[in-house]
Amino acid sequence: MSWIREGELSLLERFCASVIKAGPMPKHIAFIMDGNRRYAQKHKVKKLEGHSQGFAKLTQTLQWCLSLGIREVTVYAFSIENFKRSQEENLEKHGVCIRILGDLTLLPQDIQELIAKVVLATKHYNTCFLNIGFAYTSRQEISNAVKDDVSESLIDKCLYSCKSPHPDILIRTSGEVRLSDFMLWQTSHSCLVFQSVLWPDYSFWNLCEAILRFQMNYNALQKARDVYMEQRKWQQLETDKAQVLQKLKNEESATCGDTQKCWTLLREFKAKREERIQKFLLALEHKRIDFLKKLALADAR
Repeated sequence: MSWIREGELSLLERFCASVIKAGPMPKHIAFIMDGNRRYAQKHKVKKLEGHSQGFAKLTQTLQWCLSLGIREVTVYAFSIENFKRSQEENLEKHGVCIRILGDLTLLPQDIQELIAKVVLATKHYNTCFLNIGFAYTSRQEISNAVKDDVSESLIDKCLYSCKSPHPDILIRTSGEVRLSDFMLWQTSHSCLVFQSVLWPDYSFWNLCEAILRFQMNYNALQKARDVYMEQRKWQQLETDKAQVLQKLKNEESATCGDTQKCWTLLREFKAKREERIQKFLLALEHKRIDFLKKLALADAR
C-alpha cells in the first residue's frame, strides 16, 4: 500500500476538511504518540506489532496534516526516559537505539524510510517540516539553553526547536493528561488536547476534533500570546534601563538626569547585548555541528 493511498481522504472527510479550513488553522501541531504498548496488550499481539501500527499511524496522520494545510509537525518519538525500558523493547521499537545524528544515512532504517516518504508526499507543497524528538526531555533542553545574557528571548533562540514556531496545538493520546516533560517551554500558550484514543487507533476525526478545540479557543489563545509578548518586551526594556542607570550611578556620572543621554546609552547597551548574543548563538551552532560530526565519526568506526 502506498504512502499516498494511506493518506487519501474520503468524500466526507474532504468536505469536513474544507469546512474546518474556513476557520483559523494551526501552523504547527505536536503529538505525544502514546498507547502503542497498551494497543498491543488490548489486541493480544507482541509489542513490536503495537509499535509497527503506531509507526504506520504516524505516516497516515502526517498525510492528513498535509491535506489540511498544516506545514509543520513535531512528534515525541523517543524520550531519554525510554532508555530506562528494557533493551529488548528499545530494539523492537526502533531496530537500534536511536541517537541524534547529523547524517541522515546514519539514522535507523525505519526513520530513513519515513523521511523519504515525507519528501515524496510533500514535494508539491512549499516548505513542510517534520521534527522528531529522540532522546529528549524538556528540562534537559531548557538547562542547555541557559547561558550568559539570559532572557526569555535568548532561551527561545537556544532551544532545539529554535527554527520552528511554537506549536499551536499539543495532542496527547491514550488518555494520559500530562506532558511527560515534552516541549514545556514551547507549549505555554498552545491549545492542549488530551484524547483517550490509543495512538495506533487515531483517526482523521480525532485530528479534526483537536483542531476544532483550537478554533473554539483561538481568540483567547491569541490574546494571551499578544499580552505575553508585550510584557516580555516591557520587562526587557525595564531590565536594560535598570542596568544602564546602575552603570551610571557606579561611575557617579553627571548624565543620570540627562534623558537624551540616557536613551543614547540605552541604545548602545542594547546593541552590545545583541552583538554578544549573536556571537554566543553562532558559537552554540558551531558546537552543535561539531558534536554531530563527532557522533557520526564515532558511529562510522
